[in-house]
Amino acid sequence: MPSSKEYLDFILEQLSELDYITYKPMMGEFLIYYRGKLVGGIYDDRLLVKPVKSALSYLPQAEYSLPYEGAKEMLLVDNVDDKIYLRGLFEAMYDDLPMPKTKKR
Repeated sequence: MPSSKEYLDFILEQLSELDYITYKPMMGEFLIYYRGKLVGGIYDDRLLVKPVKSALSYLPQAEYSLPYEGAKEMLLVDNVDDKIYLRGLFEAMYDDLPMPKTKKR
């Protein structure tokens, strides 16, 4: 089931206090970037983030979930109604996220 534009808009609104939040549509789902780094995405109307060390610390009770069949497990963010919580999560994760790979020409 593809994610809805309404859920994307809700998550973007929840993250509106952060600068440089962008997204990219990908096969009916949405990849979420913070300051150019891939944080996670919206899959089946669920916000999932990469399981980097800071995210594991910030979300100690988080469940692992597959974004799609054959993918690596990610952390399910279940507290999406709290803007301050989400802002803190993304800010905490930033330094642990890898830099984007440069495209070869």
